[in-house]
Amino acid sequence: MNWITNYVRPHINSIFSRRETPDNLWTKCDECGTMLFHRELSDNLNVCSNCNHHMNITPRDRFTALFDGGIFTEVDVPAPVADPLLFRDQKKYPDRMRAAQKTTQETEAMLVAAGEIGRTPIIAAAQDFSFMAGSMGMYVGNAIIAAAEEAVKFKRPLVLFSAAGGARMQEGILSLMQMPRTTVAVQMLKEAGLPYIVVLTHPTTGGVTASYAMLGDVHIAEPNALICFAGPRVIEQTIREKLPEGFQRAEYLLDHGMLDRVTSRLKMREELITITRMLLDLPPVVSGDLPAPTESDVEADTTEDDDAPKP
Repeated sequence: MNWITNYVRPHINSIFSRRETPDNLWTKCDECGTMLFHRELSDNLNVCSNCNHHMNITPRDRFTALFDGGIFTEVDVPAPVADPLLFRDQKKYPDRMRAAQKTTQETEAMLVAAGEIGRTPIIAAAQDFSFMAGSMGMYVGNAIIAAAEEAVKFKRPLVLFSAAGGARMQEGILSLMQMPRTTVAVQMLKEAGLPYIVVLTHPTTGGVTASYAMLGDVHIAEPNALICFAGPRVIEQTIREKLPEGFQRAEYLLDHGMLDRVTSRLKMREELITITRMLLDLPPVVSGDLPAPTESDVEADTTEDDDAPKP
């Protein structure tokens, strides 16, 4: 009896028992609470199909949707000194870095790539908010400088997607020094006469907003993105007044002249193609190509011309 109870019955139950549904098949929208099937959400670029809420998207997924055919080449970024201040709070800084790298499968908080959008070669850089809140450290400064140098070298415009909680406190004053460094990098582009387009995503705050995120020739934001230096809660506690509805959100900044456009992520590629080609003084993008004429087509046209009545 023990053999049947302990071995046979569990073995039979394991064969015929209902399989559990994986936890990663559904994602709950942070805004409206709708349960979204992961494949449909991915195909919709992490935009809620019910309320149009723009969720976080990784730089690689963004670049795959942005570049022609999803093809791009990564630009090498010089690695800075690791943990220069030997910083430690609840965890050591290197431990936090390893945890973020394991979670995101990325080296750091910014990815730089080269490719084409609508047959227009560009350099693109994107911050990864899931990597330590996209915080601006020495690597991010090096990445923007590398992107600017690559753009100047090959005479290409630079498109930057910002998403950050500000400077990285684990690097102290060294992280704040990235503000003037990145400003110099942007100036390199301006002196070379190359367009610098910034796409501000949710959230873009702190020293990032106070430097390279607001120095573009054109500023585009995703809907309802929080864009600010100090957050609304900090401001309310300081001035002891209630802030206006939608304060520091993309639509509010657009109404007050801080942005040029607020564009959905689903339409961002077409928007960037149009703006980039306008700034480069290029003709409108070609949506599709007609097939090259074959020999039979040429012979048919010649025959028709010969058979046509002479005036």
